[in-house]
Amino acid sequence: MASVTPAPTKPAFPRLSSIPCGDHYHSRESSPSPCSTPDGSRSSSQRRPSFGSVKEDTEDGIAQSFVDTHESPSPQDQQGAQRKLDLVAQMQKAPDFCCPCGGFLGWKQIRLGGKSLSRSYSDLRGLGMQHAKGWAWEAQEPEAKELLPPKAPEVEILQTPPGSSPLEKLPPEVLDQIISNLALDLPPNGYTPRNVDLVSCLLTSHTLHAATLGVLYRNMTIPHSIIFHKALNHISQYPALGTLVRRLDFSHFTSVGLGRTKQMNAEIQNLTSRTLLQCLELLPNLKECLLQEHLEGDISVDVIRKLFMGLPNLRALDFTGCSTQAFSGVFQEALIGGPALPMTLPNLKRLSLHECSTIPAPMFDFLLSRLINLTHLDLTHTQVNDSALAAIPETARISHLSLSRCTRLRPSALVNFLTTHASVKESLVYLNLLTDPTRFRLLEEADVSALLPKLPSTLRSLNLGGAKITSDHVPDLVPLTKHLEELGLSSADLSVADVNSFFGRYRNPATGVEIDTPSTLCYLDLAKVPQMTIGAIFNTSTCLLLSTQSYPLQVIEFSDKIITPLRERAKTQRVSVGWTVRDLGRRGWYVRAPSSMPDEPADDGARYWKMGARWWGMRKIPVAVGEVGGLYGHYMFKK
Repeated sequence: MASVTPAPTKPAFPRLSSIPCGDHYHSRESSPSPCSTPDGSRSSSQRRPSFGSVKEDTEDGIAQSFVDTHESPSPQDQQGAQRKLDLVAQMQKAPDFCCPCGGFLGWKQIRLGGKSLSRSYSDLRGLGMQHAKGWAWEAQEPEAKELLPPKAPEVEILQTPPGSSPLEKLPPEVLDQIISNLALDLPPNGYTPRNVDLVSCLLTSHTLHAATLGVLYRNMTIPHSIIFHKALNHISQYPALGTLVRRLDFSHFTSVGLGRTKQMNAEIQNLTSRTLLQCLELLPNLKECLLQEHLEGDISVDVIRKLFMGLPNLRALDFTGCSTQAFSGVFQEALIGGPALPMTLPNLKRLSLHECSTIPAPMFDFLLSRLINLTHLDLTHTQVNDSALAAIPETARISHLSLSRCTRLRPSALVNFLTTHASVKESLVYLNLLTDPTRFRLLEEADVSALLPKLPSTLRSLNLGGAKITSDHVPDLVPLTKHLEELGLSSADLSVADVNSFFGRYRNPATGVEIDTPSTLCYLDLAKVPQMTIGAIFNTSTCLLLSTQSYPLQVIEFSDKIITPLRERAKTQRVSVGWTVRDLGRRGWYVRAPSSMPDEPADDGARYWKMGARWWGMRKIPVAVGEVGGLYGHYMFKK
């Protein structure tokens, strides 16, 4: 978030002396930020990040590589500390040149070496000739001038008239695309200034200033309440900046590490329901609002009404993790109390109520029936029931749907909805039906048999973890593996031969039809599959999982019962098998190393349907395209 001086005569935006650099607001009178050092490294007084923060590692190159805040200091931090030590050493190094200062006591008071003192100015000058080629303020002797290299001829620099450079003549849409590549998402454990390149573009020319301003304010990421307070004051002073904001992102927000108690935060009043509402009032063109559990105490009835009824351009809304009874009461009052909710909400297309477990079931009927253009719906661990799903308008075209751990759904009604309802039967790309069978099983064997043959070919990710899947379902699973890239089969009752059928030639025993199409699976969840043991996995004569024949399979998810011995095996074996262990929180993966398939093109895991995520097996639906991190990364990959 930043602002600059668009013109030297009548500035419409804040002066240069109050430019916010990244998320930190600097002024000429203020001291340097305590969170950063001149070399860009973080100081020892840096605030701690949130303990729930998770971020995909963009440097490792191996799938399922994450940055977790429980880890020790990163190599970047260590390199920054080393740079600081080198800088101090350079500053302490004795200079070759000395200039007399105001407290100079005379030439004869300077020691030449050892205990002897200088007797005259010429002694010191001679010492200078040995080390520094004479005093800097003296004219060089003719002999010394001959030793100097000849001066390069001066080259006349042609000044381009303002506004006439090739870059400035590009269409605004093209400039916007170019400058957008300089914008950086805030990492979940970062408090150092960011978007320095964008601030530099603001100061380049009037044309680039106008093009950069929209990019800089398009996405407002709020990591903690101090930044929110500064941003709110800034936009309140210059309301025109609020019209540029399209995304208000609290996915990285945390109060951990600020050195305050809960009572102190309440007394400071940086982020409250009042100030949050005030901020929303200043963002008339907001399209995406990403909230989460750390803000549920600051979400009031007026805030929810503003989101649903006061922002006509709002397309995406996320309430991940808001599960307290207080939030449930506020949410219910906002929808059915006071001003009536419009009969349709045509602009709201992406909604996430992930882990909002206390919202009453009738609220889903009331809300979902109004989302006529719904495309993304995450109802993981909520009280949604059959009637609410049936109430979704047939005009909706849902591509991403998560009904994981929804215990109020009846299996038959769910299968009927997924196979017949116009909003999902031909448009699904991502479907998550994961459950824990030890607590609740959503789909029995007959339900799986009814569902699999009718799933659309548009599907790219399917999670049936916890469903009663047996070898009888293999004929219906094999065709799906020819267009699916993710398949979750945790707790399935499948043999090694059943899994092999996904990657080789398969003949349907009932129809005799042979399928020889290569598999497209990149991720396979086999956690808690009883017949998947260490011995079975490494028996290359009977299991194809770790062979080249299973490619493009990159990630296999196992339970801790398998991951632990795999980790120990990697420590003791001398020859690498081309796979490595990755784990995070409750989850563990066996990941194919890119070096094991050198002839295959590199695949970073990015897909359009992941909306910015690159690694495999996400369990939370993103509602906005962006880098995965913060609490959203925790729910997506760690739980």
